[in-house]
Amino acid sequence: MRHGDKTNNLGRKKAHRVALLNNLASQLITHKRIVTTLAKAKALRTYVEPLLTKTKKAGSKEEIMHQHRIIFSHLQDKAAVKELFTVVGPKIASRPGGYTRILKLGIRVGDNAEKAMIELVDFNEIYGKGVAKTAEPAKKTRRSKKVEPKATDPEVSGAETTEAAPEADKAAE
Repeated sequence: MRHGDKTNNLGRKKAHRVALLNNLASQLITHKRIVTTLAKAKALRTYVEPLLTKTKKAGSKEEIMHQHRIIFSHLQDKAAVKELFTVVGPKIASRPGGYTRILKLGIRVGDNAEKAMIELVDFNEIYGKGVAKTAEPAKKTRRSKKVEPKATDPEVSGAETTEAAPEADKAAE
């Protein structure tokens, strides 16, 4: 019985499952997004997010090397560990969590498995903060702007104070 067991075994023995998650995690770190099945993506998220959190811990040189060794013991890929600490780590340093995003892509034709794309959130140019800077300006509408009714009382309207300022400038000349 598997009462309360929340681990998805993915139909594999432990050694095979750990090897699968190691490879998926190193490919995710290297390529920033991968397409896989939804079950594998959900299992990968729980596996890779603690590893990404370990890259954020700043401290002495010994502590940083300790984190390198811990992550290398999981990934077994020097290039992925280097990428994680040099590129990914500084970019996610300000994020408090939630480093990955899973997007469902539909079903696979061959076996009807549900596909999903898992990606690192800070490396997506479409949803990122840089979109507002590169987006085109909004098109102007043909509707006219609403004109506020002018009040004759100077306390209610700010128009009287703006008209008095140019008169004061003319009097000074």
